[in-house]
Amino acid sequence: MLIREVEIDGQAPLDVRLQEGRVQEIARSLEPGTGESVFPARGGVLLPGLHDHHIHLMALAARRTSLPCGPPEVRDSAALARQLEQARPDPRSGWIRGVGYHDSVAGPLDRWTLDAWVPEHRLRIQHRSGALWILNSAGLEALGIDAADCVLPPGAQRDARGLPDGRLLRCDDWLRAQSTEQEPPDLRPVGQQLAAFGVTGVTDATPHNGAEELSMLSRASQEGALPQRLCVMGRRDLPCSGNPRVERGALKLWISEHELPDLRDLLREIEGAHEADRPVAIHCVTRSELVLAASALATAGGHPRDRIEHAAITPPDLMEQLARIPVTVVTQPNFLWERGDRYAREVDPGDLPWLYRCRGFEEAGVSLAGGTDAPFGNPDPWRAMQAAVERCSEGGLCLGGEERLRPEEALALFTRPLEDPGAAPRRVEPGAPADLCLLDRPWTRARDSLEADCVAATFCDGKLVWRAR
Repeated sequence: MLIREVEIDGQAPLDVRLQEGRVQEIARSLEPGTGESVFPARGGVLLPGLHDHHIHLMALAARRTSLPCGPPEVRDSAALARQLEQARPDPRSGWIRGVGYHDSVAGPLDRWTLDAWVPEHRLRIQHRSGALWILNSAGLEALGIDAADCVLPPGAQRDARGLPDGRLLRCDDWLRAQSTEQEPPDLRPVGQQLAAFGVTGVTDATPHNGAEELSMLSRASQEGALPQRLCVMGRRDLPCSGNPRVERGALKLWISEHELPDLRDLLREIEGAHEADRPVAIHCVTRSELVLAASALATAGGHPRDRIEHAAITPPDLMEQLARIPVTVVTQPNFLWERGDRYAREVDPGDLPWLYRCRGFEEAGVSLAGGTDAPFGNPDPWRAMQAAVERCSEGGLCLGGEERLRPEEALALFTRPLEDPGAAPRRVEPGAPADLCLLDRPWTRARDSLEADCVAATFCDGKLVWRAR
């Protein structure tokens, strides 16, 4: 394929030839070869395809057929009641599946709250954190965990009377084992949605990924449902895929402030991964989680591709500690827009200046990359970039204005290599993989408002996988 009249690194007009999945040639004027298709760019800037360095593909696919139960679609208990009372079970599974709930809607939910809205059908609602499921009595009965004398899986909770209250914390593996759904969610709409954003590579950061999940994702890649390159994090026993477009990523370690692991146990996990030449990616959203993760990485000795996921609160003392460790932080600036108004009400005022920092990491010399955490965040990386530039909530509240990035720096968060998000941003140059994002305007105009609407076409492995109508 020949892409005509593009802008690259401020130079225009240029023609770009793609061949065998690579950028073969860039010149002021190229003639199309025999059988070579021509794509008119009309002066738009040609960028490296975007990489979302933290996403959950299966959950994003499942969300498309799930019931929104939290902001922005549902903001109060009356709206939630209307959603649930009108819902009908999925004919395949017999369940109503809700997602995105937050306590700001109707407070902490339990089985009896849900029974008032859905007494007959099996119902499960996932908290926006992704760590908690809440089930009604019909759902608990279907799983055989509704009575006082039943054996609950680890993480399931009881009320003061000893009855299961329907709250299942980090029970995803157990719930999947009980599932009656026979087929995995359809990943093709997810692949197309991401292509429309100009995304050509993603890192799936789901902690429980194993051989089965890797096989599903690899199959979706081979069949073209997911045209993006994939890096898949997961468990210690996650195998290599054998698919050149699907790479095994870091060992994902989830630590929780409510049940912090023993430092010695965490060190064993990190050291075991490093001995196998595998990096770790540690989930940290609170101060105490980040303190533990940084201490463990400093003690264990770093792998050059170790990662901290989120680093949601990073005060100066912890920033100094991270700067002494070879680690990359993968942040989600989109949460400032999506959740900033709630953060302003609920986060300790002393922590607000250190929330989802950007400029501070750059100045401290800590490598920084970006992800959306979809479906727990919006999957649009352009929204995340704009949030990194503006640092504003949906309600217009500024959060840490001194942490703002320039548009070019925000773009760089999503153009770093998939396998090494701490490395320099990729460039459109001869020999580079032909994973590209073409905008409908030059960069001088695109930088003023970073929006997905400006994406004109997306190329994966040299093939056109999406174009604007």
